[in-house]
Amino acid sequence: MSIEIVRGTNDKPVSSGELAQILSGQTGLSGQLSIGYPIISTPEGWRGIDALLVCPDRGIILFDLIEGPHTGDYDERQDNLANKIEARLKTHRDLMQQRTLRLPIHALSFAPGVNNLHEHAKDGYPIANNRDNLIKTLQEFDWPNREETVYKFALSTLQSVSTIREGRTKRKVANEDSRGAKLKRLEKSIATLDKMQNKAVIETVEGVQRIRGLAGSGKTIVLALKAAYLHAQHPEWRIAVTFNTRSLKGLFRILIRRFFIEQTVEEPNWENLRIVNAWGAPGGDERDGIYYEFCRAHGIEHLDFGSARKKFGSGEEFSEACKQAINQVREDKPLYDVMLVDEAQDFPEEFLRLCYRLLKSPYRKLVYAYDELQNLAGHSLAAPEEIFAKEAKGHLWAQSNSASNGGPNRDIILEKCYRNSRPVLTTAHAIGFGVYREPRNQGETGLVQMFDDPQLWGKIGYQCEDGELMEGSYVTLCRSEQTSPKFLEEHSLIEDLIKFRMFDTKEEQAKWLTSQIEKNLKNDELQHDDIIVINPDPLTTRKQTGPIRSRLLDMGIASHLAGVDTEPDVFFRSNEQSMTFSGIHRAKGNEAGMVYIINAQDCYSAWNLASIRNRFFTAVTRSKAWVRVLGVGRGMKELIKEYEKLKNKNFELQFVYPTSKQRNQLRIIHRDMTGKERNTLRQQNRHLAGLVRAIEAGKVHREDLDEESVAKLKAFLAGKESKHANP
Repeated sequence: MSIEIVRGTNDKPVSSGELAQILSGQTGLSGQLSIGYPIISTPEGWRGIDALLVCPDRGIILFDLIEGPHTGDYDERQDNLANKIEARLKTHRDLMQQRTLRLPIHALSFAPGVNNLHEHAKDGYPIANNRDNLIKTLQEFDWPNREETVYKFALSTLQSVSTIREGRTKRKVANEDSRGAKLKRLEKSIATLDKMQNKAVIETVEGVQRIRGLAGSGKTIVLALKAAYLHAQHPEWRIAVTFNTRSLKGLFRILIRRFFIEQTVEEPNWENLRIVNAWGAPGGDERDGIYYEFCRAHGIEHLDFGSARKKFGSGEEFSEACKQAINQVREDKPLYDVMLVDEAQDFPEEFLRLCYRLLKSPYRKLVYAYDELQNLAGHSLAAPEEIFAKEAKGHLWAQSNSASNGGPNRDIILEKCYRNSRPVLTTAHAIGFGVYREPRNQGETGLVQMFDDPQLWGKIGYQCEDGELMEGSYVTLCRSEQTSPKFLEEHSLIEDLIKFRMFDTKEEQAKWLTSQIEKNLKNDELQHDDIIVINPDPLTTRKQTGPIRSRLLDMGIASHLAGVDTEPDVFFRSNEQSMTFSGIHRAKGNEAGMVYIINAQDCYSAWNLASIRNRFFTAVTRSKAWVRVLGVGRGMKELIKEYEKLKNKNFELQFVYPTSKQRNQLRIIHRDMTGKERNTLRQQNRHLAGLVRAIEAGKVHREDLDEESVAKLKAFLAGKESKHANP
């Protein structure tokens, strides 16, 4: 038995520290202690409760912490705390038995600076000043009719996650076996933050803090709750939340607003708590962006995307624009007290440095969250002390190690995936990496890409079932119940969780898809915003989805194409019944119960295979419950073969870990190329093949060839062979 301690902030550091130290030891108690959380309203404004302990066998215990020798009217403070928390809990029907709360609320004052405790004691208002009488008082509290489900729901309610995890619209179900009912139960099951998520929300360090985790591990929700919590604690601070995917802007606003109102019963001050795009442009608040604000504040040139591409070339637009802006500034003009960055893996390091420069000294509070796997290419962000080495000048607050003496964590890893079930997640990884892809030639690997660091698999929740995680070794990887909770897959048969369907034509694909969507809405009790249709190729999405959407319209089902029929910041149309179609980039960061992926045959392309498989991975991991992978032709047939191999292996990943040489070859073979680059390569290959045939046929002789070119080619091939002779 132990107590999990989550350290927020309050204005009573001495008594908070002593309370945490006592309860972190052997007390015979269990539960979760939150310091400075949740938020309540007081005559002086919003503030965090000094400390709150939720115990599965004693109920809720509220702490009135006292600094110094004077207790004041602690009886009134205890009453006020208990009344406010009781009022909050009583708004939740699942916590009520008629008009009575189903769990007790206790209040206790802890005054370690008071010596003559008996002089301050008041009947019915317990007070303690040392370890012994504190533990004794806590053990006297009781919950006679304790219930595990009530405990979990109370914890979820106090975290304000029960409302956050709900769907965008209230879900009404008539059939308890329908997909809608299953989705409702799933959302309820994940309504309590796990200990690492809770720490990530409440614990904030002075300086840089990073939060790492898989897609579906709760990073976006954690950042939204953290922003709202900091805003409630420090309404005078200027806080910015930024991200890469434009459609996340609306989601962040919804999540932050829900949490803040739940805690304070007031609307956030959106002037101080800003949800801001990353790039930005002139045109008012809605078009503002972090990079644009940096340029404007420092009076330097701002480049739009087109100008940056023209100046720096394709693929380097944002990184070079940020680098140029940073290099032009001699003296920082900070704009924010705290910045929170989501999807940091999609940003260049220069952008994170630019964010750091916009923060107020001396303790620049920057929190960034990222997915180690999102691009699957194995390139992870560098450690904070490397990224911010120049800006931080070696100060402690730029280091990524956890604070000593049980302080808040600087580096938080969210191992559990609460969105995707084990079969769905391993399918995304198996096909994303090409684990069961048939190699072209005997002796080659079918892998498309792989992490440079084998140990990264363990960090994101896989365990080694057989073999070793090292180069050149055969390994079997699987996910445990600890990192992929069983309830995520127990609601449906595996055959229903994920299905692959091949069609002869795109017309057949469209016909089947529209009939399934009609069934989802009419029979399965799914709502329009429970369904997403994703086309992996962003360049063809409008063309490929047009005929499908037209069929749906004829059936009386409204739909929209995210970012085309809507504002760039809108993904779901929450105020109307309209189903979302999306390209892969707009889909990132969003989720739905049922995900349909169309034209998946493109994932078996011979070109740009790494990025194309990354799109597949991202599309599959948008699903909270069910996935349908649809495609046509031979490419889809081959993709199904890969899935069937995974399924026959009980969704375990089995492969030989590629060596450094092999990984370099994979990066070359499956690199991104433009259409023009591919055509040039084809022509060059044809010319080379024609030359070889002509030499073999005796039509071209050695003497006919340019000596200098032959020498260069021989030197190049010899150099390549010797370079890779010993991997």
